Amino acid sequence: MLELKWLWKYMGPKRRYLVIGLCLSAVTSMMCVINPMLSQKLIDDVITPRNTTLLLPILGAMMIVQIVRLSLRYLMIVLLEKNSQQMLDDVRTQMYDVIQGEDYRFFKYMRTGDLMTRMTNDLDLIRHSTAWISYNVVDSVVLFIATIVFFFTINVKLTLCLAAVTPFILLVTYWFSHVIHPMYIKLREKLSGLNTVAQENIEGNREVKAFAREEFEKQKFETRNEDYRKANLKISYVGAKIQPIINLLSQSLTVMTMLVGGIFMIQGSLTAGQFLAFTSMTWALSNPLQNLGMLINDIQRFFASCDMVMEVFYARPSIFNHSDSVEPGKRAEGDIEFRNVSFSAGKTQIVRNVSFHVKPGSTFGIVGTTGSGKTSLVSLMTRFYEPTEGTVLLDGRDVQKYKLAYLRQSISVAMQEAFLFSDSVSGNIAYGCPDLLQERVEACAHTADADGFIKELSDGYDTLVGERGVGLSGGQKQRISLARALAMQPSVLVLDDTTSAVDMETEQNIQNRLRHLDFPCTKIIVAQRISSVQDADEIIVMDKGRLIERGTHSQLLKEHGLYYRIWVLQNRMKAGEQIGA
Repeated sequence: MLELKWLWKYMGPKRRYLVIGLCLSAVTSMMCVINPMLSQKLIDDVITPRNTTLLLPILGAMMIVQIVRLSLRYLMIVLLEKNSQQMLDDVRTQMYDVIQGEDYRFFKYMRTGDLMTRMTNDLDLIRHSTAWISYNVVDSVVLFIATIVFFFTINVKLTLCLAAVTPFILLVTYWFSHVIHPMYIKLREKLSGLNTVAQENIEGNREVKAFAREEFEKQKFETRNEDYRKANLKISYVGAKIQPIINLLSQSLTVMTMLVGGIFMIQGSLTAGQFLAFTSMTWALSNPLQNLGMLINDIQRFFASCDMVMEVFYARPSIFNHSDSVEPGKRAEGDIEFRNVSFSAGKTQIVRNVSFHVKPGSTFGIVGTTGSGKTSLVSLMTRFYEPTEGTVLLDGRDVQKYKLAYLRQSISVAMQEAFLFSDSVSGNIAYGCPDLLQERVEACAHTADADGFIKELSDGYDTLVGERGVGLSGGQKQRISLARALAMQPSVLVLDDTTSAVDMETEQNIQNRLRHLDFPCTKIIVAQRISSVQDADEIIVMDKGRLIERGTHSQLLKEHGLYYRIWVLQNRMKAGEQIGA
């Protein structure tokens, strides 16, 4: 029942609508027995003795009962729908807030398609269950009990005969619920896998076309689609086997009413009105029992979806604001220091005992081979990941002692794989500062050498770049990403291979402009191209997670180490060739 407690908690004040709605459902269900009671009186006290005195009052009462019942029914539906829609809105908003607070590790094990399924299909099923399945359950239970009580007031023996069938139906439905629940868990996993394949294919459509893998992707999707179809069919087959049994047992109530009730009527122990009341209300026993299988089916789906949503709700990020975290009232100076920092992902050690110091306002370069741990160092600065050993400091204080918002506003990162939102160019640049003036937006674009090509776009800075920046080249997206980082006016600007997709001339222009920023800034340049870092005040060289060389460009060349070899390869020089000063 943990799922119900969780749902009740997140309904908030609007839960009163659910309570009132279910109470109205119970009242209107009980009202179903009133007209059969009046019909019995109509037969036994009016038609049989031919006494017309009570005819109009009874018919009037039956009409009023029906009008009141339908009016209350309408109010019930409005209240339940209002509650479920508000609950859906609140839970989806809260769920989105939880996802926003998660760290990189969460998104590594939680697939995008799976998250989308939880935020759409699962939440909508929970809403449907809250609005409709809940009142159907109340309807069925209350109607069944009210009918049994009504029958007992008429004829105990006939009621006991009918009640004797119900335990068999309950046993069948109980077995059905235990069989069907794990099937819905698997069905939910199949749907998540199907959505993930579709989402990845749409996101990676360029790669699919570039490698002519359309047929392969079609086959992969068809396989997942077929798995989902088979899981659905398996559930349908089980339901198809069980439902006829439930229907047969339910319909036997009608047969028993006609048979036993007819015998009692012939014997004189049952009046015509009482017999009519039994026959007219037998559906009130059979329908709830017939619907029981379907309701159990829906309830199991509800619990399966709740489990999926709750897994996200109760996921706790490993990176969060500590109780002693601070947010200084002043701008950070930009002093960065790594003290004996190591970082591991699982059993793989990515960074090994790295120490260095970056002075405020200086330019610091990080180069190395692919997979040497360069980007991991950047991720540790901004607390995308936490070091397993050692300490990362900003202005002499452990970065874990800062509020995350302050830390990430102080350290702005422009990444190699630039992501652009479905917005205008101006909107993307001002993403971190929504109130940024247009003049400042254009100034940042100019520094990133993006102003020229932006003005040539169809609507200039108002051009919608589309999802993931479709319509722009890799270099253009990187320059807009750099302008977005500059717009924050950070204390520390990190360029993580940000100019890898631009030509050498453009890169040189960007570097020249970065030297003359109109705000104090420490620049950390992570690159594979030596040309990107050669003017840095200090450069470190990473290899297999270790810091193996450090110094200025000229000092590192003289050491003839890894830095020298990379420089030689990139400049297409022979190792023995003399290098100018």
